[in-house]
Amino acid sequence: MRSDFEGLWKDYLRIEQAILYLERNFREQPTLGEIARSVNLSEYHFHRLFKRWAGITPKQFLQLLTIEYAKNMLDESRSLLEITYNSGLSSTSRLHDLFVTIDAVTPGEFRRKGVGLTILYGVHPTPFGKCLLSVTERGICGLSFLSGEDPEEAVGALKKEWAGARFVENAGVTRSYIDTIFVPSLPDEKPRLNLYLKGTNFQIKVWQALLGIPPEHVLSYDDVAESVSTEGGLETIGEAVMTNPVAYVIPCHRVIHRIGIVGPYKWGTARKRAMLGWEAARGDAAHDSPDSPVALPDVERQTKDA
Repeated sequence: MRSDFEGLWKDYLRIEQAILYLERNFREQPTLGEIARSVNLSEYHFHRLFKRWAGITPKQFLQLLTIEYAKNMLDESRSLLEITYNSGLSSTSRLHDLFVTIDAVTPGEFRRKGVGLTILYGVHPTPFGKCLLSVTERGICGLSFLSGEDPEEAVGALKKEWAGARFVENAGVTRSYIDTIFVPSLPDEKPRLNLYLKGTNFQIKVWQALLGIPPEHVLSYDDVAESVSTEGGLETIGEAVMTNPVAYVIPCHRVIHRIGIVGPYKWGTARKRAMLGWEAARGDAAHDSPDSPVALPDVERQTKDA
């Protein structure tokens, strides 16, 4: 069943403005009226719109966005780290949304920057605004959120990243991937996505680690560094996280600072907060269902040194 993404992304633009307002003013715990006025809506219409979009009330969402919430989530995830990486299970009550396999480019392919490769791309609405999705016959090679209505900048960056490739705009092909990524799946449906990524061996190792963070949980940069056994420091982890080429699928939005600050995000801090709140809201609804273990992504360790 397809979701009305077109309507969702229009709602998101309004909700994003509200989240930016909350980000600046959450310490004052603004009232519903104050939040609604910040986006030029009546309290009644804003409350209905927000709950329809997020599944919870603005007041509940405000609580999710506070520093204390982030700290609590981080505390939960400390024990999750061992569970996730040692047993393949977590304490969440629903199946992981995606099963993802990474296929890294070879060193030769890395140097050729996509020569001989055909990349199909399309622009699509999502719950978090419009995105540019690009795919090859070997898997998804990029997903980036647009900062405005014009996708030209994002398309230009994609073509620069894969300078030798042939590009074909084909939203008909890429649309099916959007449904797989953003439409919740039934427990007996286990959608599988292949990713075709260009990055250094270290970057791909970090991206693989991020795939192990289930929805409704966050890890700190320190946790990620521990999981990949790096001696390069948190700066190198941060750089790898920020260069993630496939937004949301590789959940770099689930990495925050140890002190509980949500921190920067390549596609905007407000969008990062929105994703965490959206996942938490979906998780709260799913907790009414019988418990099921999380199935972690089956990642093929085919990383190559670039």
